[in-house]
Amino acid sequence: MSRKSRSGQKSKAPSQRQLRMAETIRHILSELLMRGDIHAPELAGVSVTVSEVKISPDLKNASVFCLPLGGTDAEKVVAALNRVKAPVRGMLGRELTTRYTPSLTFELDTTFDYADSIDALLKSPTVASDLDAPDAAPSDQAEDGS
Repeated sequence: MSRKSRSGQKSKAPSQRQLRMAETIRHILSELLMRGDIHAPELAGVSVTVSEVKISPDLKNASVFCLPLGGTDAEKVVAALNRVKAPVRGMLGRELTTRYTPSLTFELDTTFDYADSIDALLKSPTVASDLDAPDAAPSDQAEDGS
């Protein structure tokens, strides 16, 4: 059964409860990683950034988007986090005050790479020439002809 808004259409945006829970999980996981409580050889000496957590509407599944600082060996770090997700879920459950602790899936955060590609695209000579070219706004021409 899908949730509908008052207008009868399906709701796409996460609820306040989802957002609050996701942010709480992000803070707890960041703290666990910062303190070094998560034990895996691939994580030794690596600073991991937890950039976002998306949680399902029933609050039972959470996708954790993370990236090691500097981006080196990102796939290995995410694989290591997925290997130790059961004990991490246990640590998370001790910190949360909810009935259920969501199951975790760690994923590589690609938003920084996407932002770099957009930045490179905006700095390309073709786009830069379009941005620098003087353009006459159609609304200005319409006002002059009146």
